[in-house]
Amino acid sequence: MALEIKQSLRLSQQLVITPQLQQAIKLLQLSRLELQNMIQNELLENPMLEETAEEETTKEEEEVSVTEPMALTPEGTDKDQKTAEVGNKDGEMKEPTNFDWENYLGSFNSHEAGVGGSNDFNDEPPIYENMASGTANLQDHLIWQLHMSEDFAEKELDVVEEMISHINDEGYFQGNLEEISTLSQLSLSHVEELLVSLQEFDPPGVGARNLKECLKIQVRPFEEKDRKLLELLIENHLEDLERKNYSVIIRDLKISLERLRELSHIISTLEPKPGRPFGGERPQYISPDVFVEKIGNDYIILLNDDGMPKLQVSNFYRNALFQKEMPNQTKEYIQDKLRSALWLIKSIHQRQRTLYKVTSSIVKFQREFLEKGVSSLKPMVLKDIAEDIGMHESTISRVTTNKYVQTPRGLFELKFFFNSKVPSGTEDGLTSEAVKDQIRRMVSSEDRKKPLSDQLITDTLQRENIQIARRTVAKYREMLGILPASRRKQVF
Repeated sequence: MALEIKQSLRLSQQLVITPQLQQAIKLLQLSRLELQNMIQNELLENPMLEETAEEETTKEEEEVSVTEPMALTPEGTDKDQKTAEVGNKDGEMKEPTNFDWENYLGSFNSHEAGVGGSNDFNDEPPIYENMASGTANLQDHLIWQLHMSEDFAEKELDVVEEMISHINDEGYFQGNLEEISTLSQLSLSHVEELLVSLQEFDPPGVGARNLKECLKIQVRPFEEKDRKLLELLIENHLEDLERKNYSVIIRDLKISLERLRELSHIISTLEPKPGRPFGGERPQYISPDVFVEKIGNDYIILLNDDGMPKLQVSNFYRNALFQKEMPNQTKEYIQDKLRSALWLIKSIHQRQRTLYKVTSSIVKFQREFLEKGVSSLKPMVLKDIAEDIGMHESTISRVTTNKYVQTPRGLFELKFFFNSKVPSGTEDGLTSEAVKDQIRRMVSSEDRKKPLSDQLITDTLQRENIQIARRTVAKYREMLGILPASRRKQVF
């Protein structure tokens, strides 16, 4: 069979995702903070975009910002659109004559910095609300104590500083004493003595090499009779204490149950991570994308626009398109940026409308949850919302990703309202969140001396016509952060 190359024509249809459509899809799945950052980047990169102050926004500008984009002529301009003057009529920016720029800039800089400059601002106190508070650092806190101490020689200071550099955020020492001894040319015993001295610093337990040593450091200030028992309990029976195997501890230490209760209470007050107050990331506060408020018998949906820049097309560059002497390359650049700006404005508006539609549909389906709570949460999937508002499931998935709604029942992610169905005696079934809520309530009301096992919880739920397996109950319990029954048991 001979192979040959030939040309042929074929007519077909296929979907092509344009860059503009890709941008619109990307906007749907951005969180509120990511959207704000993206808009700020576009404001920096696209000269056709500018942010509109609310008090200066006219009705006509709002229509351009949030409704249909301008119809472009072949030259890329909108001749019917009214233009606002920027500077003079030729588009040239003018500055006032005889203006003292040097003194103006000097006063401006001194006012912003809060120091130096003219004498007019020297007597004014700084604006403390605009100053960022510094976070405490564990290493800095230890070094400050080191230099405040007079118990170390000059060479020892360098060695202890090296040890501090090997302390992690939890407060544990993770260095190698032998390497430090070799580098510092000090004996290993001397280096170990310096580590013991470091372990006396604040916070208590800092510089320990493991959990047991950390707890032992914290019990050093106790009286000798208590300290010895605590050290024995920490060294030999820490795991038994965790498993509540008290009979082994009583038999080994030869103490009474009441005495063991006192010692276990002391250990429970110790800090297993001494560096906790100095470490950790700053909390990230969630700003809801949508508010759902109940007014009378109806639920009102409000989009959160606080802090969201309102965009409009720059009148200055729009007027520049009318200049006949402008080079073609410059005009093409402005037209391209104009199309990009208009599409971005339209995409943001479409994103907000889609978010409003999705939230309205969720409120319609989950009205009983808003009225009664988690126990009335209905099983729902993406397909239910997609069919209700006439959109594809992938669009619903993107809109509900990293979006939060503030309701009368609290703050929830939109994904929270989509739950699988658990078979039950009710017609619509129960959601997994409703079952979790029942497990949480059962554990909170149990007898602490005889806590409910996973099997007992399963049997109780099945008696209520909730068909669920024991391993599913164990999975839900772990998701709720509830310990097993053996570790929830309280003997004392």
